[in-house]
Amino acid sequence: MSTVQELDAEYLAHTYGRFPVTFVRGEGSALYDEEGKRYIDMGSGIAVNVLGYADAEWIAAVSQQAGKLAHASNLYYTQPQTELAQLLCQRSGMKRVFFGNSGAEANECAIKAARKYAADKVGENVRPVIVTMENSFHGRTLATLAATGQDMFHHDFGPFPTGFRYVRPNDVRDLKAALEQDDVCAVLLETVQGEGGVVCLDESYLKAVRKLTEERDVLMMVDEVQTGNGRTGKLFSYQHFDLLPDVVTTAKGLAGGLPMGACMLGERVKDVFGPGSHGSTFGGNPICAAGALCVQKRLTDELFSEVERKSRYILQELSPLPNVKSVTGRGLMLGVESNQNAGQLVKRLLNRGVVALTAKTKLRLLPPLTIPDSDLETAVQIIKEEINQ
Repeated sequence: MSTVQELDAEYLAHTYGRFPVTFVRGEGSALYDEEGKRYIDMGSGIAVNVLGYADAEWIAAVSQQAGKLAHASNLYYTQPQTELAQLLCQRSGMKRVFFGNSGAEANECAIKAARKYAADKVGENVRPVIVTMENSFHGRTLATLAATGQDMFHHDFGPFPTGFRYVRPNDVRDLKAALEQDDVCAVLLETVQGEGGVVCLDESYLKAVRKLTEERDVLMMVDEVQTGNGRTGKLFSYQHFDLLPDVVTTAKGLAGGLPMGACMLGERVKDVFGPGSHGSTFGGNPICAAGALCVQKRLTDELFSEVERKSRYILQELSPLPNVKSVTGRGLMLGVESNQNAGQLVKRLLNRGVVALTAKTKLRLLPPLTIPDSDLETAVQIIKEEINQ
């Protein structure tokens, strides 16, 4: 155990089951440990480092902003935050943005927006319920844990906030039954359930959600914390389906490694918040916003095409393997179900210099969107060898 790992064990809360590796630097799609060993990163900090590590343009944008203005209260205007909000709205179809520091905060904001929208229209506490999917994941605050449709998260920290109802994903009849109760203000979903096992919702189901919510004046809110920012081959995953939600949340890859979340409000809810109704000390921080601007300007159609090409390569290489049961997901957000124990597989891959993740019983792959073919091919070959054991 290294000195860093010993100090971690003594002084940090034991909230993470860490692997016995200390990373000290990164470059491109590679990470390096204390001994200089190189690892190909197929997890990108859990979908965060979309441009990889030590990207020159990103470093310049962040450094220049740090030298001008690191922070100012949200009681005042700052240019990077405003420019980022404009760019996100123009590219997403949304109308206004609230910036926080994480995906959980973005989803908390969405929950508040939905309930405020209903309260403004029909009265406070009349329509407080938000429908979410079984197997979903929306964050680790008390409210977002309550929104998460997995019972394993609903222990030890109660009482949890009320006002959430769970339905079976891809089951339109179940959704209709939940909406027939006249107490629902919103439906919150992920188009690909990431922590739930990289499970895609059907296009027909997503369009049914849009139709049913519009008919009932219920908001459709899409959690793009993991699927957003180019991860699935579009800027946001709902853009694959020719539909426009009322609220979109995102974080992870938004600022390329800096802590930033965003709750984007569509036409119906663009004016739901007024001064004092929500806030964040660090939300929209100028340095984070500068990093996010650099990322968002680099997420082009050309890059999205590359994401889809690399996704097809992974699918073509892994799907036919006799030990692979399925490869699910979209773009560079893929889950591999195999005969191998996923946790043990990740450990073996790490020993061989490939960083990967799990999602339920699956190996989860979330490489930087810019990963070069040489690294991708090497990593996939090692994954094939380990799966075929």
